[in-house]
Formats: sequence, structure tokens, C-alpha cells
Amino acid sequence: MRILMLAQFYAPTIGGEERHVQDLSIALAARGHEVAVATLWRAGLPEFEVDHGVRIYRLRGTLQRAAWLFAESERRHVPPMPDPELVLALRRVFLRERPEIVHAHNWLLHSFLPLKRWSRAGLIVTLHDYSLACATKRFMYHGAPCSGPALKKCLGCAGDHYGTAKGTLTVLGNNTMRQVERRIVDLFIAVSQAAAVGNGLIDRGLDFQVIPNFVPDDLGPAQHDLAEYLDRLPPDGYLLFVGDVSPDKGLPVLLAAYAGLKAAPPLVLIGRVLFDASTAVPPNVMVMGRWPHEAVMEAWRRSGLALVPSVLSEPFGIVAIEAMASGRPVVASRIGGLPDIVMDGETGLLVPPGDPIALRQAIERLLADRDLRERMGHAAQQHAAEFHVSNVVPRIEQAYQQVLGRAG
Repeated sequence: MRILMLAQFYAPTIGGEERHVQDLSIALAARGHEVAVATLWRAGLPEFEVDHGVRIYRLRGTLQRAAWLFAESERRHVPPMPDPELVLALRRVFLRERPEIVHAHNWLLHSFLPLKRWSRAGLIVTLHDYSLACATKRFMYHGAPCSGPALKKCLGCAGDHYGTAKGTLTVLGNNTMRQVERRIVDLFIAVSQAAAVGNGLIDRGLDFQVIPNFVPDDLGPAQHDLAEYLDRLPPDGYLLFVGDVSPDKGLPVLLAAYAGLKAAPPLVLIGRVLFDASTAVPPNVMVMGRWPHEAVMEAWRRSGLALVPSVLSEPFGIVAIEAMASGRPVVASRIGGLPDIVMDGETGLLVPPGDPIALRQAIERLLADRDLRERMGHAAQQHAAEFHVSNVVPRIEQAYQQVLGRAG
């Protein structure tokens, strides 16, 4: 098949969603497909290159030229409506690649929607977040999971998140484009049942499949010298959190739970620091900041226990899979897509989100019982195999075939 991926960011700008698109593109190319990626241009990177058999087109958009609009210079997001410059650039890429399937992963899709009928390609959208229903993509309202969209509520929430002007334009643009999206997308892929529910796929009777994210079949040893990172770690057996160090990810809850533990191993936090924890960090907590993915995976192998205390309704939770694939039991919040991953009492423990006492008790239970930790860690590693590339990518290929069969 000839496949065109649409993703606003791509390596070396990397996060969970970007890593998924890169890994999927490389896996599909290795399986004999013709794969191209259309993504946003970034200063210092070529406009076209080939990596692992994947042809990468970096496109310039009009909005990205307004650097003052964005908090992070490396992540100048696409707008929730068609960008004329991106529409023309995507048309040029399409004419060159002639894909049978266009597989979109975020709002870059909106600059392709005007081309959909002209292209005659099958269009699949993977929902990694709640962007079909929510302008902030988080489906959170005043620090708690949202009960559902409503115009006035969304305008206020997006205004708080983006600022009034940007928030208003984002809500109105996304509300308009979602109507088009629901009509002309051939198939939605939700990364979890929670993502399907939150995006309204079930309520509106839209055609979708739940296909999870994945990890490599072989998480072998690191290929680079990681001493500058790993030498900072405490002795093996520490507690490990990976992700944005933010309230949404449950960091205040985690720190409160950890402060109540007695004689606990160190707690290591790896990820972007998005709130001021300087006055709230208990002793023996080590804040590492952002690390490369290889270093994170090695940190999982050396840890004793994985912690995923989100209060956000996580659409999936790839860090839980990576911890389990490394043979670590997981203590996670019973929210969003995490119950799809962590089998309570078998591969880890699920606790109510936002409850530091329940979180502390779950950690204490596992720290007190080495046999239980080892048994759950072994079960976690076995369960993680269900999320291997070799098991998940064929399901995505079948989704492509399903869409092409309808067109035929």
C-alpha cells in the first residue's frame, strides 16, 4: 500500500504521539509498504529526507511564522482549521506520493480535509487524545474530567488554557471542523475505549476501531552512551514516575503520598517540569527533567516500581506499557485508558485518581511484599507482549484494507 501519514510534529521533535507515528511509519515501511510523512518544518531540519525507508516532507504553514503565538519555539502547533499554505503544500505532497491511504494523527488533518474528495484516498484518523470533542484536547474542566462539551463552558475553559483570543478561535475552529471530520473520515481509530467514549464516537454512531499504541518487540540494551543520565540515578529499586511533572499527571497527589511513606526508596521524576514543585518536594525526591527515550527505558529497568498517578483522563498511557515491558509492576489511577492496560491485582494496582492515601497504601503494599512485586512484574512483562509491534501493526494494516475494500 501507499500510505501518507499526517502529523504536526515528527522526530527529532519527539513525544509519545510523535514516537508512535515514527515507529508506525518505520514498521510499515519494513513490512513492504510505501510510506511518507507530512509534518511541519522546523528551523535547522531539511525540507525532505528519507529515514529508515520513510520519506519525510516538512511543510511550512502560515501560522507557524507567528512565533509570538507559541510558548515553545520547537512546537508551533497547527491551527484547528485549514491553513491555506499547508493545504497547498499537502496537495503537492499528495500529487508526488499518490497515497491510497491518508492516516492523520492530529489537527494537520484539518488542512487535508478540503482535499479529501479530490484525492479519492481512504482517510483514517487516530485519536491519541480528545481533540474531536475538546479544544484543549484534554477533556478536563477545572481540574476534573469534563462531563461533556457545551459552547459557553468550552469558551471559558479554552480561554483559561490558551488565552481569550486564541481560546475563542480554537473552539470555534474546532467545532466547525469536527462537523466536516465526522462526515468524511472513513474510519476513526481510538487508542482506548476511553478515547472512543470521550470523543463521542459511540454516541454518534461513527465507524471506529479501538487499536492501542505499541512498543517494540525487543527492548534491547541502549545503543548510545547514557552515562551522563544514568549516573544521576540512585541505587536500583527506586520508585519511578515518567511524564510531565504537572498537576494533570497527579504530581501533587504523588508527592503527598510519598511524604507519608516511611523508609521508602528514593522517588525519581523524569519529564518536563510544568509546575513549581520547589516548596512541595519531600526529602529523597529526585527531579531529573527531560531525558532521551533510551535513558528512560534504562531507568525503568533499574527501578523497582512504576507510578502513574494521573488525575487527567489519560487516553492511553504509553509509560505504563513501557514500565510493564521492562518487567515492573505499575501503581496507576483508575481513570481513562489506564484500566485497559493495568490489570488490577495481576500486573499492578489501580487506585482512585486524586487520592493520596489510597496511592500511599498501594505503594506500601508492594514495597512490603517482594514476592508480590516480582510476581506482578513477571505478569506485567507477559501482558505487555499484547502491545508489541508484531501484534498491533497488523491490526492497523487490516483497518487500511477495510477502508480500501469499501472504496473498491
